[in-house]
Amino acid sequence: MTTKIIAHRGASKLAPENTMYAFELAYKLGAEGIETDVQLTKDKVPVLIHDETLKRTTSGSGYVKNFTYEELKKLDTGTWFSRDFKGAKMVSLEEFLVWIKPKDMSINIELKNNKIDYKNLESIVYHRLKEHRLLERTTISTFSTNSVRRLKKYRDELGIALLTSKRIPNLVEYAHDLGANALHIKYRLLHEQIIQQAHSLKMPVRVYTVNKYKSMMNCYARNCDGIFTDAPYKALTFRKLFHYKKELL
Repeated sequence: MTTKIIAHRGASKLAPENTMYAFELAYKLGAEGIETDVQLTKDKVPVLIHDETLKRTTSGSGYVKNFTYEELKKLDTGTWFSRDFKGAKMVSLEEFLVWIKPKDMSINIELKNNKIDYKNLESIVYHRLKEHRLLERTTISTFSTNSVRRLKKYRDELGIALLTSKRIPNLVEYAHDLGANALHIKYRLLHEQIIQQAHSLKMPVRVYTVNKYKSMMNCYARNCDGIFTDAPYKALTFRKLFHYKKELL
């Protein structure tokens, strides 16, 4: 089995996260999937941004939910990272889906609704994916257990992943009963038993956020289905090395 390399917010070590610069770079570097974060604007437009507030990654301030999409499009989302990316704009989910559709890449959309429970976020994202015929290539993930329950009705059509960093007893069974058909775990939770239990239920296990050599090699050795990484170029290089070393043994 080959562990898939998923660019976390795009190639976010080299370009500002969740921007077209980061997505384009991840694609050119050979990433096999892209992970991005979705929140809703005041006028219910799904946009790609990790934080609930604008301060860290834009030229604005305040909560995403308090601004319209047109207002957010006026903000600079690149200069915080480097002046080389001055003028980068916030990306809508629609723009992203149009861009990625012709590309041979998987899609992971994280719903940022564990702090702000955006009304109808699940159905809005689902219907955008369905309109673009991208359901089969997509996994929707969330830390919110209530959101996983709401997504359960879609799990025959696309991936639904519980995201967690918590040591939950019987985690695989717990996630499955919630309605998830995939499990996305923080690296420190990774162990053989979780992989085996999840795979027995045909649930992919993907690990975040994996940026170091030792951690990557451990994920490859344990047959994780995918890793989320800020540095897909490193992950691809180390995966080749892992398989090369394996062939020599």
